[in-house]
Amino acid sequence: MKNQSSNTLPSFAAAADAAAAGAAAVGAAPAGLPAAMEVVDRRTLPTAIADRLREMIIEGELAAGTRLNERALCDRLQVSRTPLREAFRLLAADGLVQMQPNRGAKVAALSEKDIRESFEVMSALEALSGELACQRISDQEVAEIRALTFEMQACHARRDLSAYYHVNRAIHERINAAGHNQLLTQVYTSINLRLQNLRFRSNLNHEKWDKAMREHLDMVDALAARDGARLGEIMRAHLRRKGEAVLETLNLSPAKSSDAA
Repeated sequence: MKNQSSNTLPSFAAAADAAAAGAAAVGAAPAGLPAAMEVVDRRTLPTAIADRLREMIIEGELAAGTRLNERALCDRLQVSRTPLREAFRLLAADGLVQMQPNRGAKVAALSEKDIRESFEVMSALEALSGELACQRISDQEVAEIRALTFEMQACHARRDLSAYYHVNRAIHERINAAGHNQLLTQVYTSINLRLQNLRFRSNLNHEKWDKAMREHLDMVDALAARDGARLGEIMRAHLRRKGEAVLETLNLSPAKSSDAA
């Protein structure tokens, strides 16, 4: 195995060797950390580290409120503390990490009020994205979203939640992008970053996950028909149910639904 600099992530070619060496050198992972880290590609190092940590937060490997152990993460990612701390700052700017003076960083936790308000706003943004997409989307974009929906349906059939969620996120982002409204995308992205972990958790209930999958089939049909009113309604309800599922998962009372358009 080639020598790795303390400030570089191992290349894809050395992924297997790096993972084995890392596991042998570090031993058991501390509570809240996975047993092994995936290798990420050669982007700017702090950005690559931030992206990997973001995925860990989304999928619950680093739970809300978890204090981020710099030494353990440096060992797992095979990086030094400087780029790791820069990655923390990037995640803090997204609202995913809280920086505490003289106490390091921890995964941000949303309050019940934050969750309710965020899903209320997100449901409106998703609905607007769908309405605008129906006005402006191309046939090629519809075909691509339909193909992704079939791929997501296959992930759902396999009960592969991680793969399902990655495709799901791509579908929602493509519908938003198809609206061709830069300001909407900026606001959408900013709020959505804070909700990714909660949107992932909303599918832990299999009955609700099955319903979400059916709603996505309805979404792509409405999109193909350019029925903005129908798609907006589906997406608004879809996000409201996501919020209710999250609150149930967290043992909080579901948010009251509004019938207002």
